[in-house]
Amino acid sequence: MLVHPWDAPIDGSEWRQWLGGHDFGQLIAPGRGRDLPVVVPTHFSFDGGERVWLHLARPNPVWAALREHPRALLAVVGDYVYVPSDWNARPGTDPRDGVPTSYYAAVQLSCDVRVIDDPAEKAALLRRQLAQFQPATERAPVLPSDRNLPGIRGIELTITAVAGKFKYGGNRTPEHRQELAAHLAARNGPMDAGAREHLLRRTTT
Repeated sequence: MLVHPWDAPIDGSEWRQWLGGHDFGQLIAPGRGRDLPVVVPTHFSFDGGERVWLHLARPNPVWAALREHPRALLAVVGDYVYVPSDWNARPGTDPRDGVPTSYYAAVQLSCDVRVIDDPAEKAALLRRQLAQFQPATERAPVLPSDRNLPGIRGIELTITAVAGKFKYGGNRTPEHRQELAAHLAARNGPMDAGAREHLLRRTTT
């Protein structure tokens, strides 16, 4: 992922805070000697520090790739919007000559992988995720003896490197960024509010 200096995280807390508000991404396992990696869309739980947990069905093809090479990338993207060419034209230039772009946040975690097959650990992982995803829903506690546990395997990811990107007009002047924020507010599309928040937050930093 190309990360220009003006798009890089301000500090480690920026990407951690953003990732803490997201719970779905793509687990990418390269394996060894494969033509293509195995890519798995999945929910996950992030501890806010160095570890991520998730679980997948036992028939998932990712297990063979992880057995070959216990490394994976977890890629998460959000708050993405399209910026039309006339918005992105530099002030004082012909809007018809502007170049469109995309604004988005992306975090890619390079990780060591530990596969979890122990029933007690799998049960604890599921309890963690149930507390995260459906805290208000009554459900029988997951125990190591649960008959459904053999159908899944757990994964613990230990983060070894992070690539973060917050592409929100960091190469534009503060005045232009205020104009872009106004455009996003007026359009009010599905993710415009989130993108606008990032743009303004990073403008004052």
